[in-house]
Amino acid sequence: MRRLPILIAAAIPFAALVPFAGFAAAAATDAPVCASLSVAAPPGAQVQSVRAVPEAGGTVSFPQTPVDPPVTYPDVPAYCQVTVTLTHPGAGDHVTTQIDLPETGWTGRLEAIGGSAYTAGDFGSPMVGAVHDGYVAVTTDAGVPLTYVDTSWGLTAPGKVNKPLLTDFATRSVHEAAVLGKEVTQAFYHRMAAYSYWNGCSTGGRQGYAEAQDYPGDFNGILANSPAIEWTQFEVATLWPQTVMYQQHDFPSNCEFAAFRQAAIDACDANDGAVNGVIDNPDACRFDPRSLIGRTIPCDGKNLTISAADAEVVREIWNGPTDSAGHRLWPGLPKGADFSLLASTTADAAPGFAVPVGWVQTFLEKQPGFDTSTITYGQFADLFRQSVREYDGIIGTSNPNLTGFRDDGGKLLTVIGNEDQAIPPDGSLGYRHEVDALMGGPNRVNNFYRLFLDPGVGHCGSNATGPVPTDPLGALTTWVEHGKAPATLPAALGTSTRDLCAYPKVSRYTGGDPTTASSYHCTRN
Repeated sequence: MRRLPILIAAAIPFAALVPFAGFAAAAATDAPVCASLSVAAPPGAQVQSVRAVPEAGGTVSFPQTPVDPPVTYPDVPAYCQVTVTLTHPGAGDHVTTQIDLPETGWTGRLEAIGGSAYTAGDFGSPMVGAVHDGYVAVTTDAGVPLTYVDTSWGLTAPGKVNKPLLTDFATRSVHEAAVLGKEVTQAFYHRMAAYSYWNGCSTGGRQGYAEAQDYPGDFNGILANSPAIEWTQFEVATLWPQTVMYQQHDFPSNCEFAAFRQAAIDACDANDGAVNGVIDNPDACRFDPRSLIGRTIPCDGKNLTISAADAEVVREIWNGPTDSAGHRLWPGLPKGADFSLLASTTADAAPGFAVPVGWVQTFLEKQPGFDTSTITYGQFADLFRQSVREYDGIIGTSNPNLTGFRDDGGKLLTVIGNEDQAIPPDGSLGYRHEVDALMGGPNRVNNFYRLFLDPGVGHCGSNATGPVPTDPLGALTTWVEHGKAPATLPAALGTSTRDLCAYPKVSRYTGGDPTTASSYHCTRN
């Protein structure tokens, strides 16, 4: 009988773990068989299950939203699913890690899956998708709920932050999952994974950057899109639209916000020469929302007139948060981006996007019931600085020194929608500028870190009016495994195509059909 001793001791740092011991190795030609595995674990870790998932030749579907079709994977191979829980001394945590290993068709690759908002991983369709594509799939819950916006785990008592669990969520659990995933892979197939990849967006993007910064040897390639880096700053900054509305005592309706957005697109769409409903460079859009004052718009069967107060709210949201001296703390919502995620429409609505609300309530005020609608402009600036002061070393993900990742041969690829309504893209661009300044300029940095701006696209590919990359993970694997760095990323939306360009170059219209990739070329701003 084959044994799979999983060496996870709570008292031993993961970086110091030795390879699996006591494993009765079979010939490398033996096919891996999940049913024959016997798993043992020492104190500090508990094997929940080792089970065969007999999906050979089957089709697996995952429901989406009522308006989106389900995600479907045909011909999913049978796979072995290993689930382990981990604890850490004195932390009181209970972290679940899952590894899915295809019994046939393994490509020699491992893919770790990231999370979203306050959820650290995804145990659903991305795991099955990775297995379908021939990867060992790995994810972790970091010991926090899989409910996206729940921050109740963040306090151990009123006023007392659960820093061990925050550390799990911020960095520790992804690193441990990477180590564990590689160990289980080697034991199951009797050989190491040839290549390991990270795949995440938003929180998953932040996790990927944390890996590059803190554990540069974990992954050969990191796909980290719309990354929630500079967490301690932008997480407060995205509460700014609600603070503005409550401080101004003015709450534009969804219809009015949509009118401001469309007016900005109409005013700046043609700046790049192509009229395609997309603002290629929101920072260069000079549309003044005050030009709509007095305009009447239809809304839910009645007419609304845009006021000077409405225009001022929008102007401040676009400008971004400032302190009492007028210094901008963080970029605002990009012109052309959808307002609805960050801006409630009435004073009775929940005060703001749940993710920053949870951050302020739980980790800054340390009061779950704190009313964020009462925050003044002065208090907002104080909270912004407090967030950086207390947590930048835990979850800030702001260190521009990627020397270890570069020297280890790692490759980092990021796609950012320039209409990202959840995480303003200028934050990621600012981080990239810091990396360039520290590590020799954009040409040298592009040898291991490539960033692509995606015009007309929102957070993690949402709200897209412009083409979205068709296979960024494929581009990353080609870069890692064949040394071919992507100068462009093919993108599509329906019949519209465009090639996104690696920073510092951007895609610019040269003439012809604005829905065809050949009508654009890569140039510096």
